[in-house]
Amino acid sequence: MSEDLSSSELPQTDLARRWYIPYEMELMRRGAILVILICLPMFWIASLRGDGWQTIAMGLAGGLLAVWALQQKNRDIMLVSSALILFSGLMQAFFALEVKVAAIDVWYSTITVALGGGGLWVLSSPHMSRWLSSRLELEEAERGLARNNKLSPRWKAATTHAILLHFVVIVLVPIIWIIDVAFSPGQSASGELGISDWTITHFDAVLSGSDFWTWGLNSVIVSIGTTMVGLMLAIPAGYAFSRYKFSGHGIMMFSLLLVQMFPGIIILVPYFMVMKTLGLLNTSLGLILAYSVTALPFCVWMLKGWFDTIPRELEEAAALDGCTTFSTFWRIILPLSLPAIAVTALFSFLAAWNEFLLALVFNTDSSMYTLPVGLASYISEASARWGDFAAMSLIVSLPVVLLFIFFQKSLIQGLSSGSVKG
Repeated sequence: MSEDLSSSELPQTDLARRWYIPYEMELMRRGAILVILICLPMFWIASLRGDGWQTIAMGLAGGLLAVWALQQKNRDIMLVSSALILFSGLMQAFFALEVKVAAIDVWYSTITVALGGGGLWVLSSPHMSRWLSSRLELEEAERGLARNNKLSPRWKAATTHAILLHFVVIVLVPIIWIIDVAFSPGQSASGELGISDWTITHFDAVLSGSDFWTWGLNSVIVSIGTTMVGLMLAIPAGYAFSRYKFSGHGIMMFSLLLVQMFPGIIILVPYFMVMKTLGLLNTSLGLILAYSVTALPFCVWMLKGWFDTIPRELEEAAALDGCTTFSTFWRIILPLSLPAIAVTALFSFLAAWNEFLLALVFNTDSSMYTLPVGLASYISEASARWGDFAAMSLIVSLPVVLLFIFFQKSLIQGLSSGSVKG
């Protein structure tokens, strides 16, 4: 006789627990994950401040313990973990009130108190208590399944959006801080949020100076030049690697990947010596050549992946109609590749627009600075113009944002369609 009983021989309470799981279990699991995600950056921040990290460590321990307890379906340990999370939030709230109330402490306390208290409330409900202790009847499990089908999708969607919202907040906090510093009077980087005190003085100081427009013109010339040179090199190279098999094909493709493994600072000295020998220091042409070569491997691989998705039958049909290889490429392949070309062009433009190290090393004349180098000149050992720095940062970022908005559809199509062959 087998030691395992069949489903018909199991008691009703065991059957109920086997094929029914309350949706609260999934909610608590997601809540525990959210606690861990919140505690990790908070622990780092508290360590930098030198105080309050013990409280955060308690919340982190509670989140980790909750994940393990949910796997084991151990109600007692679940209660302990929820209590730890709740206590951590309350202690952090008292700590923030005693020292100085900070927005991040209020955020942490609110979330952990809500999740810890919610966990205790869920675990104390009769339904969850009976299920965890294997005392739930089949009739109650059937009602629970119906409730799961009705409420579970809504709660899962809500918790998913809550987790994603916290990631959005983490990303937006530095941006909001930069905006506040840019509009706040004075040159302090620790301005407090106060919209009533905002001023556009820093923007006037940046835009009224001749240096900004000189640096901006240099950046536009270098970025557009890099984009054009990069496309002229990457488009035929990507098409050749996609359509033709020649000696050294695999080695050359592997070499393009291999050079991407090394940091750019390794080639800084050879680059500088070459540019000095050619007389290209303090020139836009030197930066254009350097940036084009740096971005070329990615652009070639990107375009090759897209060309691989275009059926060869189109070219064969064009050849039967009398088109030459160049005519086929120009009239058929190139129009079909516009999304990938847009992505490649945007990557080349942004790589040149945001690059700092090469522009700093190759340009010793301030009149040849690009915007990133000019932006860095606002901060020095002698003075730190944080307000002007923040204002110029926002202005420099504006073209990038506009480009992403303008090329949004092409970006999505180019990145997704070119990633899978066939």
